Amino acid sequence: MAEHVTLAIIGGSGLYDMPGLSDSQEYNIDTPFGGTSAPIIVGTLEGGQVAFLARHGIGHHITPAEVPYRANIYALKFLGVQRIVSISACGSLKEEFAPGHIVIPDQIFDNTRGRVRSFFGEGLVAHVSVADPFCVDLSDQLESAVSAAGGVLHRNGTFLTIEGPRFSTKAESNTYRSWGMSIIGMTASPEAFLAREAEICYAVMAHVTDYDVWHVSEAPVTVEMVIQTLNKNTALAQEAVQILARNLKHERHCDCGYALASALITRKDVIPPETRQKLDLLINKYL
Repeated sequence: MAEHVTLAIIGGSGLYDMPGLSDSQEYNIDTPFGGTSAPIIVGTLEGGQVAFLARHGIGHHITPAEVPYRANIYALKFLGVQRIVSISACGSLKEEFAPGHIVIPDQIFDNTRGRVRSFFGEGLVAHVSVADPFCVDLSDQLESAVSAAGGVLHRNGTFLTIEGPRFSTKAESNTYRSWGMSIIGMTASPEAFLAREAEICYAVMAHVTDYDVWHVSEAPVTVEMVIQTLNKNTALAQEAVQILARNLKHERHCDCGYALASALITRKDVIPPETRQKLDLLINKYL
């Protein structure tokens, strides 16, 4: 079993080929919520253990709605991960957020429809605070790493998550702009919420690949457009992750590690034994 995994990266499988990553091992972890999107790769980077997980599977065969979000987060928790950086493609809903830029958002708007958003239920109720859904401390460290890697960076903004897998209509895109949304993608929800329930710090390095479909002087977003921009930014993402791993603070200076402390509302004696066992990894220290 991996020990002292300091950081996890959820993104594309191309990040596995990172310069400086050594002693890689593959973990296939079966969870109460099924298998993960792909085997989790754990290796040594800058002297620490870092885990990598391909969100859409090896070869990108899992749609955004089909990603086993609960299994992915649970498996990383099982490995002892305390911090997750999500590397995500996004469309821009603001003129100043141009393709090729990086956004580290501070808010999220969940506009998905059919996804399971919580580990809880089946006789155990938890109301977790996500007023600030992204860890500020980890976002600060990620900002420093991206800046040091030379990325054109925008700090803060609201990440709108849509169901997908289709792209937006122009009417939808213009509506999202009128709401004040900053960037748009398909995977931040429910990943951020599940990470909070698992008491794991979570931040996003969002790579702007296009102007969605609202920008009249730009071509509508296509898969080819997204892939081209992501390929150009892979080296930047790898360098930023390497810098982050090198400078990552050992202690967590945030409240993410205690998110469940005041969230569990169900009386202990009425929690079904099978539910308690299923969620033991998350709730044991409180029960």
